[in-house]
Amino acid sequence: MQHTISQRFFFDAAHTLRREIEAEGSRRVHGHTYHAEVALTGACDPATGMVLDLGLLRQGLERVRAQLDHHMLDDVPGLGPPTLENLCVFIARALPDELRWRASRVRVWREALGDGCTLDLPASTQAP
Repeated sequence: MQHTISQRFFFDAAHTLRREIEAEGSRRVHGHTYHAEVALTGACDPATGMVLDLGLLRQGLERVRAQLDHHMLDDVPGLGPPTLENLCVFIARALPDELRWRASRVRVWREALGDGCTLDLPASTQAP
């Protein structure tokens, strides 16, 4: 049996963005509160009854959060243009090794604006 566990976190960050629609406001430095959720899928360890201890997941996500929280996203190495799509990919790649191979989904959204993005990670990136 496969189970999926998840943990959410949030971060506040500023950015600019070049785009065709709503261009003027997007080009100015502005900020958002972003929410993110990482899901891990796998079989439960018979000894612990867990896919992974959620405390380990929280620790790993705190390391990712520290790279984004109260930063200028335009300046975060490896992020690229600070879109929701790129944030999903960045978070997936920034996960510590022990989490990355179990990650099945990364979701990033801005609650205040009602928009979001979900990155479904292929099963081939997960260990059997």
